Amino acid sequence: MHRSFIAGSFAVAFLSGTALSAFAAEYFDRIASFPITANLPKDGDQKAETVAEIITASEDGKLLIYTDSPRKALGFIDITDPAQPKTGGLHALGGEPTSVKVVGRKAYVAVNMSESFTKPSGKLVTINLADRTMAAECALPGQPDSVAANAGVLAIAIENERDEKVNDGALPQLPAGSLVVGPLNGDCASLKTVSLTGLAAVAGDDPEPEYVDVSDEGKVVVTLQENNHIAVVDGRTGKIEAHFSAGSVDLKSIDTQKDGKIELSGSMDKVAREPDAVHWIDANRFVTANEGDWKGGSRGFTIFNRDGSVAYESGASLEHEVVSLGHYPDKRNKKGVEIEGVETGRFGNDNLIFVGAERASVVAVYRDTGAAPELVQVLPTGIGPEGLLAIPGRNLFVATSETDLHGEGGVAPHVMIYQRTERAAPAYPTIRSTRNANGQPMAWGALSGLTADKTQAGKLYAVTDSVYSGAPRILTIDATGKPAMITGEALVTRNGAAAEKLDLEGIAVAGDGFWLASEGNPEKGLNNRLIKVDAKGAIQEEITVPADLEKGAKNYGFEGVTVTGSGADEIVWLAVQREWADDGKNAVKLLAYKPSDKSWSVVRYPLDSAEAGWIGLSEITAAGDRVIIIERDNQIAEKAKVKKLYAVSMADMKPRTLGGELPLVQKTLVRDLLPDLKAARGYVLDKVEGFAIDAAGDAYIVTDNDGVDDSSGETLFLKLGKL
Repeated sequence: MHRSFIAGSFAVAFLSGTALSAFAAEYFDRIASFPITANLPKDGDQKAETVAEIITASEDGKLLIYTDSPRKALGFIDITDPAQPKTGGLHALGGEPTSVKVVGRKAYVAVNMSESFTKPSGKLVTINLADRTMAAECALPGQPDSVAANAGVLAIAIENERDEKVNDGALPQLPAGSLVVGPLNGDCASLKTVSLTGLAAVAGDDPEPEYVDVSDEGKVVVTLQENNHIAVVDGRTGKIEAHFSAGSVDLKSIDTQKDGKIELSGSMDKVAREPDAVHWIDANRFVTANEGDWKGGSRGFTIFNRDGSVAYESGASLEHEVVSLGHYPDKRNKKGVEIEGVETGRFGNDNLIFVGAERASVVAVYRDTGAAPELVQVLPTGIGPEGLLAIPGRNLFVATSETDLHGEGGVAPHVMIYQRTERAAPAYPTIRSTRNANGQPMAWGALSGLTADKTQAGKLYAVTDSVYSGAPRILTIDATGKPAMITGEALVTRNGAAAEKLDLEGIAVAGDGFWLASEGNPEKGLNNRLIKVDAKGAIQEEITVPADLEKGAKNYGFEGVTVTGSGADEIVWLAVQREWADDGKNAVKLLAYKPSDKSWSVVRYPLDSAEAGWIGLSEITAAGDRVIIIERDNQIAEKAKVKKLYAVSMADMKPRTLGGELPLVQKTLVRDLLPDLKAARGYVLDKVEGFAIDAAGDAYIVTDNDGVDDSSGETLFLKLGKL
């Protein structure tokens, strides 16, 4: 954890490296999502940075308490009704909280008070939960990072973290960190400092303890992340009972390049685990999240025996599962999905392990078997999950997120709440992929345009947008089951090679192939293009818009394509996302291209008025005697107001060539999509970009996850039924 100083189902089993029981009947589903901006003072700066990092709960599980480093405070959330969380406000600490743990009626908070990296300091603050007053305050021998308590033992990791700007972040950077242990009696004098120097082979004179956990027997396990080392300490005596290297992992079939495509063809040998979070599973085993922070990061998690031997290594199996779910972050893949958090908890007869992937924004839930754990499900979270909390007594699980984009118009950090109940299958994912011809999970993300096969019900096609500029593809979707399955892929090629400089935003079936819409961007020298490809994705024709029609184009071009008529009467319709310079305000162009004579003509479409940001079009789909259009704002979460399907009668679609007054069509509301988007119980996703009606007349929508770039990666693929 890095922080600023005060001075400055079956398919899952098929794809994963572990086995998922087909008969599992209990799953977690998200029941609520709480934006922590709700805890900001009403008279304060509503765009101020705020995060939810480490989280704990009162003993009855009805009050959540989280650390908010930028606000130098604890945040509180009332979950008496977990499906309706309520704001509990903030409690100032006078310093930067790094970790918190509740025992009984008290919250023990580690607070960073450091002047600088070279002058680290901190304190342990004990808060009475009943009235939120300070019960005790103890000085600590440096900058604390993690606090844990169990079996009457308190443990605090004193990290004294390195400055990554000094000597490229290389160790050693003194003063050295340490471990503090003591009884839970509030007596500062009873705290003991345990030296951890001289243990690790990597920079042993500068240990940087990262995370601690205390077993039911009072044994403390502590990770020394940059040192790639782990120690087990008796929490009552302070004696180091065991210590060992965290070791390394050879990774195969992983993506290693940030090149606009996800290819699981790379490898990395002897990657240091460099574990971050750690939690005891039982008296003899613990699990580590192998995030990496200096030289390592093995993209997975490890179950260690207490003596340091490895009981289980996940390798790239979880990362492959993430790829199949569309959550893989190609733009930030040095550490892959970056496994940072772990948690354990016993729910009924199941001992569960929760593994958080920071860059993929998911938490994987495993069932402990005593050997290889079984992957049960994967939960979507807010951006950058950090704090994981199991509340078995209420059948709840909670995940925080620490990435804050709300000051820039993006999404705020959220605390998401999940409840475990009996059901046939988990609600998430709504879409995933099968394996490709190489036996690897088919990579996908950033789904934009959507269209349906004309004869086979439940068969659809989607395109990926410019996030994957190195490998633009047409994906085949089988929507007959839950989740929908991506079953095929066709690379869009030009002269036999992957077609470059495309931003595919629309797709429509065209005879034995497809029409594709590629969005232009004048700032990058890209024109809007209508592209004809065969069934294998090979480009047959690229059509640009006439200069006099596109002269007013901005960076908001083609966003959907559909076809009406046939033969000489075939018309390819293209939706332009936002107003061009010659459109005026609140109206955009629908372009009509007639292949038989290569002519262009236009109608104008009226936009709703935006309360904030902008409103534009995302899709156009022919449906009998009308076309259906996605109209949406660019707002997310609670700010989202317009996510709608509108219909325009084909009788009103009478395009004209430029040069005179262009007709303005009339629209009729078909469906407000906000209730559909809110039903997932997360925050409202902003980019509803694909719509199609299949051969049986059932309608579908899909959201674009931006390839997990400033996004949680969550994709909603929803069957709306008959409209």
